[in-house]
Amino acid sequence: MKAHDGMYIDGAWRPASGGESIAVVNPADEQLLGHVPAGTAEDVDAAVRAARAAFPGWAATAPAERAARLTALRDVLLARREEFADLITDELGSPRAFSHLVHAGAPIAVSGSYAQLAAEFAFEERIGNSTVYLEPVGVVGAITPWNYPLHQIVAKVAPALAAGCTIVLKPAEDTPLTAQLFAEAVDEARLPAGVFNLVTGTGVVAGQALVEHPGVDLVSFTGSTAVGRQVGATAGAAIKRFALELGGKSANVILPGADLPKAVRAGVAHVMNNAGQSCNALTRMLVQRDRYEEAVELAAAAAAEYPTGDPRREGTRIGPLINARQQSRVREYIAKGVEEGARLVTGGTEAPAGKGYFVAPTIFADVTPSMTIAQEEIFGPVLAILAYEDEEDALRIANGTSYGLGGAVWAADEETAAAFARRMETGQVDVNGGRFNPLAPFGGYKQSGVGRELGRHGLTEYLQTKSLQF
Repeated sequence: MKAHDGMYIDGAWRPASGGESIAVVNPADEQLLGHVPAGTAEDVDAAVRAARAAFPGWAATAPAERAARLTALRDVLLARREEFADLITDELGSPRAFSHLVHAGAPIAVSGSYAQLAAEFAFEERIGNSTVYLEPVGVVGAITPWNYPLHQIVAKVAPALAAGCTIVLKPAEDTPLTAQLFAEAVDEARLPAGVFNLVTGTGVVAGQALVEHPGVDLVSFTGSTAVGRQVGATAGAAIKRFALELGGKSANVILPGADLPKAVRAGVAHVMNNAGQSCNALTRMLVQRDRYEEAVELAAAAAAEYPTGDPRREGTRIGPLINARQQSRVREYIAKGVEEGARLVTGGTEAPAGKGYFVAPTIFADVTPSMTIAQEEIFGPVLAILAYEDEEDALRIANGTSYGLGGAVWAADEETAAAFARRMETGQVDVNGGRFNPLAPFGGYKQSGVGRELGRHGLTEYLQTKSLQF
């Protein structure tokens, strides 16, 4: 990619209004990757004005043409897949194989799904003596996190564009280079000027300015629950639409009769992938007491198959955490687990020698539901294994947090697992190892958020309803 020292606004790279910049650091070796401009409220205003000016034309564009533009964007993402994978490996610290398969691969599938939806979706319907229209909300302010830097961008931009909205993106300050590369892809796909705009910067300056801007009709935010509360309060005070995808503390429930080795192995993988930096990571494993110690041994053995190290080196399965602050935070949670009486099975607070923000894969046993590590989102490669007495006890523990984003259930048959999953207070549940589906809605119950992403449900977040009576 090219180095950009400006913002992508109204179809071109333009200088930032201020002179401050943000350093982008490789978390694996702590070396400087580059700088991006720290956007100001003036930059945000310019981007919103460009999006507002472009909105009438894009909203009036036929869905088939919007679908064609999204298909072109998908094709550019596919052509530049290796470039995205390499950049995300450097910027996020994700192991190269995972970057290629998930970080670069999933956005290609998602963008393709919205190209198809834009062409097929019924934007109007007849109900009795009325015609109901689904129309674009307007200008979208999107604020994305660092943990899935390309996927989270595409999961907001693609449905917004499919709906006929225009958008201003403020990416996380830890992974802005991926956002710049995405802006290059947008430019190469020849989307009309002003339909997509990028402003890099900090959350407290550029992010806040975007949420507060009166020209923004909908705010789509992915990040922590604490910041999500602020975003929701600000948007709500302005009677502005908002969608929030927030934190999680997902339970992986292994019911009696399930294939325990398979369930444990898959559960450990879910936690260790992306160094545990996933909102829906299955960080609580629930096992019936009579098979508890067997599960602990299986988990320890599975964790040993996830060596940490240089994410560009073949065989590395866990890279670093995103920055020193996150590394310190996860270490504090591990120390808290030991302090509160959990049994440290493997891993711990000691980091591997050398540079980089690494945390060893960590397994805790003898965890009780009230412990901090069983209640709060850690966002690192840390698994807590809890024992339950019967299915009602397992359900109580699974539902016993303030979050409800993801989950998993394993049982001897799908019917039993699905029946349990229906009783879980969470937005998405994997049944016996169910695979990612880019058409299925993703989002949370309780404090895990408001609204849904992906598929038709994700598209409707960016639409508003009008009915004409005849």
